[in-house]
Amino acid sequence: MELGPAIRHWRDRVSPDAAGIPVGTRRRAAGLRREELAQLAGISVDYLTRLEQGRATAPSDQVVEALARGLRLSEPERELLFRLAGLTAPGRGLVSSRITPSVQRMLDRFDGHPVVIFDAMWNLVTANAAYDALMGRTTAWRGPERNAVWRHLLGPASRVVHSPQEEADLVANLVADLRLTATRYPTDPRIRRLVADLKAQSTEFVRLWEAIDLTAQEAPAKLKTVDHPEVGRIRIDCDTLVVAGDDLRIMVYSCEPGTEDAERLALAIVLGNQAMRERAPSSQETGGQEPAAVTPPPPPR
Repeated sequence: MELGPAIRHWRDRVSPDAAGIPVGTRRRAAGLRREELAQLAGISVDYLTRLEQGRATAPSDQVVEALARGLRLSEPERELLFRLAGLTAPGRGLVSSRITPSVQRMLDRFDGHPVVIFDAMWNLVTANAAYDALMGRTTAWRGPERNAVWRHLLGPASRVVHSPQEEADLVANLVADLRLTATRYPTDPRIRRLVADLKAQSTEFVRLWEAIDLTAQEAPAKLKTVDHPEVGRIRIDCDTLVVAGDDLRIMVYSCEPGTEDAERLALAIVLGNQAMRERAPSSQETGGQEPAAVTPPPPPR
């Protein structure tokens, strides 16, 4: 079996309902259309076409993981997809970005709520369209830009408004959590590389990494203020769910129904979805290498 035919086979097998995609009355395809799978995986239709036709043969781990999520593959099927792509599925002892079908079904229920998922290293795994509409497009992030620790220490400012003390507390918590992750995954070379890169670029990271008291950290603030460029400031709740076993952090944003903040959030999502439809990522932008959404668009920091 080759990679392209396998992707087409699994795409034909997934029903739109199972993937959370509304079905029109004139639909003839029983499975997912190519553009639907591309949207679920956060890659361009052109790149997916080249993968299926065998003209692209070296997808990244990140793309393969995103395709496995979009195709709702079982664990053995996921491992097969990695092997067909010439890769090895992450095993035990390594930080995983795996989103199981059961967790994916839960995420599908958050339709309309901004959701972002990080792995145990605080690398962005995926964000839905509502999150991108609220916080800005994550699909263009590359390399270290996808890591929340790096972004807070070395990256550009986000739309979340923090006082200097709030920002300092947040960074301290992130570094503390990364240290705990390093103790849980002592053989993962990616953690060592991340820590080495951060030490080389940030004296603040070195100070926190070497002196931080892991028992003295307070929980990060749940209520956040997001300064959206089109609708203004939004006060929004942020709840973090940790998936036991898979060590994922799922951050869900919501506002009290009927409030002005809820209205601003709804407007921000509508405006963001319109902008993303008008400016869909090209194959050159994504290179097929950056997954984006856990669900199709609904109507770190």
